[in-house]
Amino acid sequence: MNMPVWAVANQKGGVGKTTTAAALAGLLADGSARTLLVDMDPHGSLTTYLGFDAEAAGPGVYELFRARVGDAAAADDDTLIRQTAIDRLWLMPSSPAMATLDRQLGVRAGMGLVLADALQPLHSRFDRVVIDCPPMLGVLMINALVACERLIIPTQTEFLALGGLQRMLRSLAMVERSRGVPIPYRIVPTLFDSRTRASQTCLDSLRADYPGTISTVVVPTDTQVREASRAGLPVASWPAARRAGEAYRALLRELLAWEQSLAQAGAA
Repeated sequence: MNMPVWAVANQKGGVGKTTTAAALAGLLADGSARTLLVDMDPHGSLTTYLGFDAEAAGPGVYELFRARVGDAAAADDDTLIRQTAIDRLWLMPSSPAMATLDRQLGVRAGMGLVLADALQPLHSRFDRVVIDCPPMLGVLMINALVACERLIIPTQTEFLALGGLQRMLRSLAMVERSRGVPIPYRIVPTLFDSRTRASQTCLDSLRADYPGTISTVVVPTDTQVREASRAGLPVASWPAARRAGEAYRALLRELLAWEQSLAQAGAA
């Protein structure tokens, strides 16, 4: 059974990465897909967003990696995965200890396959997986890129964010060379403020520089996004966040159509 895996990544923080991961996963779950979110960021923003204490959430991604090298007992899926308050949405939580994994495990062979291997047995349990990545290249991001089939790169429409996008694409190219297969990606303009010339100019630059890979959907700034996160709800489940919610619904429709077109092209 196919279980598509999407990673949401950018090598810059504050671009709407966690909001995008939660929004898309929430919409997938709302559409009846059994969806697993994996929080690969040691900051634990996604874990906190969904109502868990990242410092006391219990076994999760960190324990998965420690068990791989025999430094912790192997945990079963039910121990590593939490049911969230949202129907059909589960979480493998983050913890601050994950920040030490690069130093502890980064030089060990086979560490780039930990997450991909862990997801293999879950195909009968989940319909979709969405991975929220850390904003830096290391063993955690490499695991996400190796495990994913599609990459979503939220990019704030602000010129300082373009450097993070360029670094992300260089990291992607490195992982693709190692995997030997391309990872299709979509750049998603986020935090767009139509009132500012700088935001529009940056959006125009993105469209000019990445014409084949940029989403047609632009996610606007919406003050209610913060309120949705405070309530622990994906943006599209918070009615007051109408502008951002509509954008994420449109984005999901586009991503699903893109995914289908890629599958059809691969079958041709």
